[in-house]
Amino acid sequence: MQLLRKITILFIILFSFTAKASFVLIPMEAEGQQNHLKAYGITYWALEKNYKVNWLLNYRGGSFLFPDADEIRKECQIRGVTFEILSDGQTSTILEEISSPSQNQETVILEKAPKIAVYTPKGKKPWDDAVTMVLTYAEIPYTEIYDEEVLSDQLILYDWLHLHHEDFTGQYGKFFAAYRNAPWYIEQKKEAEALATKLGYSKVSEEKRAVAIKIRDYVIGGGFMFAMCSATDSFDIALSAEGVDICEPMFDGDESDANYQSKIDFTNTFAFKDFMLERNPMMYEFSDIDTTLEHGKGAMAMENDYFSLMEYSAKWDPIPTMLCQNHTTLVKGFMGQTTAFDASKVKSNVLVMGECKINGEARYIHGTKGKGMFTFYGGHDPEDYQHRVGDAPTVLDLHPNSPGYRLILNNVLFPAARKKKQKT
Repeated sequence: MQLLRKITILFIILFSFTAKASFVLIPMEAEGQQNHLKAYGITYWALEKNYKVNWLLNYRGGSFLFPDADEIRKECQIRGVTFEILSDGQTSTILEEISSPSQNQETVILEKAPKIAVYTPKGKKPWDDAVTMVLTYAEIPYTEIYDEEVLSDQLILYDWLHLHHEDFTGQYGKFFAAYRNAPWYIEQKKEAEALATKLGYSKVSEEKRAVAIKIRDYVIGGGFMFAMCSATDSFDIALSAEGVDICEPMFDGDESDANYQSKIDFTNTFAFKDFMLERNPMMYEFSDIDTTLEHGKGAMAMENDYFSLMEYSAKWDPIPTMLCQNHTTLVKGFMGQTTAFDASKVKSNVLVMGECKINGEARYIHGTKGKGMFTFYGGHDPEDYQHRVGDAPTVLDLHPNSPGYRLILNNVLFPAARKKKQKT
């Protein structure tokens, strides 16, 4: 009897040891996660703590798998992130299932927290930019930089660069018609001119183009660049117009070059081709890349405005698969100065990862340039359909599961991945 009791106790001890939790899973499907956005912040925090994290592509909405640790559990509880405790056996079963050739899933190892820079003017309010807002909400640290830092080659300090809602053409956002007498417009123009002079340029357009070229070189050298709204098309336009004056007198004090459209060089751009520049300074538009003017008509009314995420092979094309991880393939649309891209203007070597076929729009695109990569995302704020100057900031506590904001955070984590060569 005593021997039997000892055997029973030994069996319980052995069973408890083998059943001990060894991993923490942060599920990312629609029903299983109470705060998708802060889950990315937990992942970044764990990378800063030197934990290796597995990103389980296409498994339960793109879940994250961590080694079990008390501080990880505690951090999830503090931040309100749903998590599950897995045993070694459960984890092995999941990883084996993911590795099966029959499953469009893959495990990607995240190794190091990327150093993040946000290109934004000094003193800019954080709610003026969706990326700044979501990084703050997810508690992911970033450094603000602007023209002085870019032109003094400080980009090499960072793995990931976000371009603020910006105008790299030197036309002050094409706000002239509506806001030329507004105090904030007058002040911003004055500050931009003073900065250009300080940096040794006679015009803001020349200084902004120099910044765009530095950013181009950063990407070619291996950096990752993410841009939203007008920073997307204005960046490419600035590159295409190197050595060409496309600004009217109210922007730079002299006439634009005659017939400047014929001097545009599309080989210099990252993503766009064959576009026509908007010559009218009174039009709130840079070119016909953007579809904002056509937006909102008929099928594209707000209640019908969605775009679809493309599906890729997780094992063969892990890069676009990572960038498209979400708990839904249908994402609510949103407007901006640059809302979406005319699909016919997107270069053939650029991946369209999110599209609205009804309107011939590309909303979310990705490409490579040299050793680096870039992602362009149309629209200004994924949870503010028609963001206007002076609108109140979005409160992300009301949108903790936003699919549109998840796409931004996919890009933030992407540089942390152990690189695998794309096969298609």
